[in-house]
Amino acid sequence: MSTQPIGEHALLSDCHTTALVDQRGSIEWLCLPNVDSPSVFARILDDDAGHFRLGPAAADPVVSRAYLGDSLVLETTFTTPTGTLVVTDALAMAMGSRGHELGHGSPHALLREARCTKGEVEVEVEVQPRLEYGLTIPLMREADDGSVTVRGGPTTLRLSGDVDLDVDTEGERIIASTMLRAGDAVHLALQYSSSWDHHPPSWTGERIADHLRDTVSAWQSWSADHQRFEGPYQDLVNHSGRVLQGLIHVPTGAMVAAPTTSLPETVGGERNWDYRYAWIRDSSFALEALWVAACPSEAGTFLDFLTTAATTVQRSSHLQIMFGIDGRRDLTERTLDHLGGWRDSTPVRIGNGAWDQQQIDVYGELLDAVHRLRRQIGTLDADERQFLVGLADSAAMVWDTPDQGIWEIRGEPRHHTHSVLMCWVALDRAIDMADWLGAADRVEEWSAARDVIRRAILERGWDDDVGAFTQAFDNDWLDASCLVISLVGFLPGDDERVVATIDAIADQLTDERGLVYRYLGDDGLEGEEGTFLLCTFWLAEALARAGQFERARRVFEQAASHRNDVDLLAEEVDSASGDLLGNFPQAFSHIGLVNAAWAIAACEAGEDPDGPFDRWADHDAP
Repeated sequence: MSTQPIGEHALLSDCHTTALVDQRGSIEWLCLPNVDSPSVFARILDDDAGHFRLGPAAADPVVSRAYLGDSLVLETTFTTPTGTLVVTDALAMAMGSRGHELGHGSPHALLREARCTKGEVEVEVEVQPRLEYGLTIPLMREADDGSVTVRGGPTTLRLSGDVDLDVDTEGERIIASTMLRAGDAVHLALQYSSSWDHHPPSWTGERIADHLRDTVSAWQSWSADHQRFEGPYQDLVNHSGRVLQGLIHVPTGAMVAAPTTSLPETVGGERNWDYRYAWIRDSSFALEALWVAACPSEAGTFLDFLTTAATTVQRSSHLQIMFGIDGRRDLTERTLDHLGGWRDSTPVRIGNGAWDQQQIDVYGELLDAVHRLRRQIGTLDADERQFLVGLADSAAMVWDTPDQGIWEIRGEPRHHTHSVLMCWVALDRAIDMADWLGAADRVEEWSAARDVIRRAILERGWDDDVGAFTQAFDNDWLDASCLVISLVGFLPGDDERVVATIDAIADQLTDERGLVYRYLGDDGLEGEEGTFLLCTFWLAEALARAGQFERARRVFEQAASHRNDVDLLAEEVDSASGDLLGNFPQAFSHIGLVNAAWAIAACEAGEDPDGPFDRWADHDAP
């Protein structure tokens, strides 16, 4: 059973795939060549699903970690009784790449360096590849040049470097051991090939070191070119921007919700989902966050992906809510019964059964994203105009249709207040963009529908007995998604109904730490879940828009305090233990941090919190 805390992992990315590294110096999760490919290492989900450890032989070293300045290249320092070892890890960027080329031409290689900086340290290497989510024990062969080839199914890997490698056939692993003294270093590279017949060339230690330097330089160049946020929590905002960039699949522009699957929302429970896909819902919030924390070109690329994927002719009558990173639609869910799950949390799933749910809020999220980027998008072609106009028309028609809602509840459909609200957003944004969409003739009809929706939300979404907006029409459950009411401009931030909803959620939907649950009602699944960091950042942003700046900062800082030692956030926090839960790192949590930090900064300065879009409107992206 995998027992390492979720929060003890750090993220590596080459903007194609990601890896998770734990505090022991072990790669516990890596899918190649892409983030949604079958895994090479997956010990985070099962002890026998593969790992790659590089670290000191000494037991219980003192460990500290940090990303090399403004990058996602990880540096782990192990202090032992005899000396100090620094391990540097990265997923390689192309040689010579710079910020504007980040992720293009990726060599699909994991780079590792161990350098002794003081005294002497015995270094151990253990590589146990387990392909296809641990199903395949590959063939491993030592080559004449000292490297090792790893082959299984459609995958070929080569492990090379400047340390003597041995294949332990009994243990079905690759091992090495060497003594390093101050100034000594060893280097390793694990390269991927999709061809059975083609073996990637061996890399020397010198070439691996060059790739590491180039990868650091590429990330730092991107950060210097793209990140311009100034204000409170600047370091956290900029780091979150790099994390979000690391979750973008550069070849298509898709952003995954998280780079992992089946890390649970409750220990030992069944709430284990595959998040390695791109949700339309996330786009509205992601685009705003990227605009604050990075550069419009990144947001524009993501929007291009969503628009292209969503405009493709489909058989279903509703807009699909999520797509694969290559734009595919069929994300049929299945379980991997051979994996034991993190801390016995089963089932382990790949695919996501929510892909064909009806969730009517997506019309608003996509039109909101387009509205925010319309100046950068420029001129639309006829097909794009027709598609966007169709979104508004659909929102006007389906707003009164029960759905599964933002939380993808797997129970009976309901008239979720947030879903109806986002249909209002769809029409509100379409009306404002009508001339640009070539749809001035639709404004009267859209305006009438928008007014009907507004009345329905105010009359049926509000509950006098609860004294707040509630999860669904004509029910009395509080739901954190109602915090979005002021964030999307439906009501002013200081409206008494907004403030009452904020106070009700703060009083009744938070744990002892002040972190916010999504909801507490029955959702058709067994077990409980932790508090949601996104929802807590929503609370901070809503408080800022209500003019309650001191409360907003307290809530923000409480949520942000649950980041790990390298400033990464999971989806949830266990209310009992304070441990991080859910897929990791979670894009929505970092999006919430960025948006809340901006709202606090803007509102405290007396500025419109939607100001970043005007600020960046005329900026030329590198």
